[in-house]
Formats: sequence, C-alpha cells, structure tokens
Amino acid sequence: MVIVKKTMAFTKLSIGSAEPDAPSNSTSSSETDVWTIFRALRDARSVFGLRPGHMQTLQAMLSFLKPGHGETVFASNTSICQRVGGIDERTLRRHITRFIELGFIRRNDSSNCKRYRVRSSDGECVSFGLSLTPLLQRASELIAIAQEMEHIRRDQVFVRKLILTKLAHLEENDPTNSFIQDTRRALRRKLSLTEYRVLLADTDAECQCLPTPDDSPETMKLPANDGQAVRHQSKSKKEKKDLESKSPNTNLSPEKLISVCDQAVSFSTDQLRNWFDIENHARTLAPMMGIHPETFEKAKNTVGTQKASCAIFIMLQLGQRIRDFGAYFHSITLGQRQSQFDPAVLVERLSATS
Repeated sequence: MVIVKKTMAFTKLSIGSAEPDAPSNSTSSSETDVWTIFRALRDARSVFGLRPGHMQTLQAMLSFLKPGHGETVFASNTSICQRVGGIDERTLRRHITRFIELGFIRRNDSSNCKRYRVRSSDGECVSFGLSLTPLLQRASELIAIAQEMEHIRRDQVFVRKLILTKLAHLEENDPTNSFIQDTRRALRRKLSLTEYRVLLADTDAECQCLPTPDDSPETMKLPANDGQAVRHQSKSKKEKKDLESKSPNTNLSPEKLISVCDQAVSFSTDQLRNWFDIENHARTLAPMMGIHPETFEKAKNTVGTQKASCAIFIMLQLGQRIRDFGAYFHSITLGQRQSQFDPAVLVERLSATS
C-alpha cells in the first residue's frame, strides 16, 4: 500500500528564466519590493499605454501572491474578478492579454487550463498559472522610468509657475495684452515639458517688449541728496498735472522725433516739418497698425495730440519688440501706463541705440 503524504507547505521559488519555479536558496522579491514595483508601473503607466483599469487588475493579481510562495497567481478568473471589484471576465482576459503583450506576465497553462502547482518526490515543482516573474525582473527599468517621469512632472510644475508669475507681471503693466489671454488658454491644456519651455520663452520675449520706462528708473533723473524723496513726490504731481492740462512736451522737438523714428517717416509721401504734419501722418498710420481711429481720437483727448502722435512713431520704430500695437497703444495712452509714458525719454534711448 502506497501512502501519499499531502503536504501544502510550498518552498520558495526562484525567478530564473529557464525554470521559473525551480527551487533556489535565494529568496524571491519581498512583499514590499513587489508593491514598490507596482507603484513604479502605476506612475509610468502612460508610457506603456495602460489605463487605471489595467492597474486595478494587476493590483488584484499581486494581492494573491504570498511571501515565499513564488510569483505565480493560481487564483481563478472568477476570484480575480471579484477582488478587482466585480469586472466581467471578458475585461479581465483583455487586461491579462495586454500585460502579456507588454512582457509583464507570462502564462503557463496546464493541459486542462487549471492553475495549480505540482511537486515531485525530490522537491522539484512546476507551477501552472499567471507568472508575474517578468514584471519583477524589470523592477529597475520601471523604477527608473517612474523616477524620470516624476522629474518631468516637477519640472512642468516649476516652469508653469514661472510662466504664471511672468503673466501676472505682464497683466500688471498691460492688462489689455492679448498674449496674456492666449497663454492662459494654452495653460488649461495638458502640455509637455517641451511645450511649457517654448511657452516660457515666448513669455520672456513678451516681457522684454514692455516699454523701457517700466524697465529702468532713468525717467527719474534726480540728484542723490536729502531732498530726493520730496522731489520724487513733486515730480509725480507735476506729471499728473501735465497730463490733465494736455500741454505739449517741450523737451522733444519735431525734428528730433522725425530724425530718430525713421520707420514712420519712410511711410510718408510728403515731407514732415512740424507737429501738425506729424499728427496727420500718425492718424494715417494708426489704422495700418491695427489701432482704430476712434481709439486714436480718444488718446488725443486724454494725453494730448503730441503724446498720441509720438506713441505711433515710437511704436513703429520699436517694430517687432511690440507684439500687439493696438493693445500697447491703448495701455500707454488710455490704460494704467499712460502716466509712465514719456516720449522724450524713449526717443533719447532710441537715438542712443541707433
């Protein structure tokens, strides 16, 4: 009479390629390591085209593994479906097939397609089921990909914050700038790191187009003495008074404006000799630059004819440094920056750089 001893104490299995379930003295991956690998694949799932449903299925399969009992899932499809949360078996089979295609799972089928383990008298065993050994063998690869994606994510957040900070600066100086709204709409989408960096470069370029009086304190040429603070306040009041009176800027002559702003002059068929000629030419140039005639008339009534005309000439001379002529003109003549716009100072700077 042959006595068969039914022993359920399985030994630990190795994850070798030739005999995946052959006995070995080395222990297989610990439970902590298994879940570390799972989290890495979860974070990098977009690289492999995996959806949350795939990860839920894999999580359920990993939960059937027992420490020291190898890396093969012996649970039936019904048990796995129940542990996932009640998905249908057809969806489970699709998920398993996808993992097999990616090389994360290897199917070891028995003759009757049942999942079980058999052991010989000398201790050798063979497992039939869903082997997760390939997934564990790619641990270093998955962790490296997940770390790289985390670095990219952090860089995306960092660059996005830089863009938002610069947009706030632009909005403070020129709230009518159309670039601000276009950029904010772009930030609503999920952008790649490269796209974020391109957007940051565009925002930097837009910031450089801010008028020079905002970028430099040279408009306030005061001696560094004890009366500087008082003179600063007096100058601010004087500028406001000048705007209200709409008096012409005596520091800038028509000859100086004509000689420096040669781009605007090049569009004139007649010789420009005085402020009257400059105003008529500016009124002609405004619609060509996207500035509505009514906006130009409002600017004349607000800051004076000379300032409005000078703005047209200076903007055309700046050229590509200004992204939107209409928004920029509105900002320096009708907007918040009208008190900071000094044609004489700008013409002097243009003359120095030409």
